[in-house]
Amino acid sequence: PFPRRSKLIDYVMQLGTHAGMGPHPAASDSTTALTPVEQRKFNLWVLLGALGAYVAKDLHLSPLQKGLVVAVPPLGGAVFRLLLGSLADRVGIKGLGLITMGLTTVPLLWGWRAGGSLGQVLGIGLLLGVAGASFAVALPMASRWYPPHLQGLVLGIAGAGNSGTVIAALAAPRLAEHVGWHGVFGLALIPVGAAWIAFAILAKEPPKLATTGKAKATPLGLLRESDPRWLCCFYALSFGSFVGLASYLSIFYVDRFGLLKVTAGGFAAVCTVTGSLLRPLGGALADRYSGTKVLAFVLGGMGLLSMTLSTLPTLPITVVLLAIMLGLLGMGNGAVFQMVGVRLPTRVGAMTGLVGAAGGLGGFALPFAFGALKSSTGGFGTGFFLLGSLSLIGSFVALNRQRAWFTSPELVTA
Repeated sequence: PFPRRSKLIDYVMQLGTHAGMGPHPAASDSTTALTPVEQRKFNLWVLLGALGAYVAKDLHLSPLQKGLVVAVPPLGGAVFRLLLGSLADRVGIKGLGLITMGLTTVPLLWGWRAGGSLGQVLGIGLLLGVAGASFAVALPMASRWYPPHLQGLVLGIAGAGNSGTVIAALAAPRLAEHVGWHGVFGLALIPVGAAWIAFAILAKEPPKLATTGKAKATPLGLLRESDPRWLCCFYALSFGSFVGLASYLSIFYVDRFGLLKVTAGGFAAVCTVTGSLLRPLGGALADRYSGTKVLAFVLGGMGLLSMTLSTLPTLPITVVLLAIMLGLLGMGNGAVFQMVGVRLPTRVGAMTGLVGAAGGLGGFALPFAFGALKSSTGGFGTGFFLLGSLSLIGSFVALNRQRAWFTSPELVTA
């Protein structure tokens, strides 16, 4: 059932054993192609966040409106992920991936040629959710090539496409200084076209898994089971916090410390790069020690860091704490999808849509809440305190699930 391997995973698994021998002769380029393609999509998903300070100045937005503008793309991603997650198990995954990449040109053209009001910007952000929803295509494509004991590592590498947040945070403000934020949307059409071509050439349709009637459940139908509900809660907290913070950090640094927009983007990139790099590590550690143990550690550390940030420390301390926090969140994201691949291996496509939608809702809630609390309290301390409280609660819940799932036979048969 796992006939071909990715060059990247073969290299990781054989490093030191076959040094200098090149990739596996039967390797598939599919998983290797996914990470750069997903980088292009992910940097589009958070593009409004990276340009948020420019949009806010141009449209004279309040703190609440800033948070809303940044929050809408994850909300759009949640809606579209439900649709794509269901379709991924029913139609060709490669064709669906090409369609989603083609659809991302619609909000880019809209932002380039128009987008002069808050209503239009919110519409653009909602449609940018298509780019974020693309993980509902990428993750099942990667998952189906590999056996259960490699799910954490494989899904972590495929999910490392969220490093697109770093590209957006670094490049978008610098380009906006020269061509304006509208022009950045136009320029983004170029890498999207290149990614579409690369995906069309390199990606291959993964093998179909034998499914039962239960395995063909719709994403929303999966909510009748307890495991999917718990996984949704965990991902809403881990991935929702990651994408919410990654989208909001440029605005946060400008409003909190009065930094120049380009400088704020640079600090945002420094923070988000750790999460992107450590996501595969989180998946690999989950393969070895169990996803719930890794997630409990991640959420516990995140809670302590967020509580410290609620005291509003100086800029250098804030940057260090946020970089560590987003690194932990990246590991947590990889751990959650390891649990998806192990507990529900024949329903990864539908679960990707459902869990991803939950993550999108979390990504909507965080910047919207931070913006609302900034408007009502005048600062960011309350937002970090609430985030830290939820994270500590989540850590204890993950430990509880570890005990429940460790004694459950469904851990290997679900």
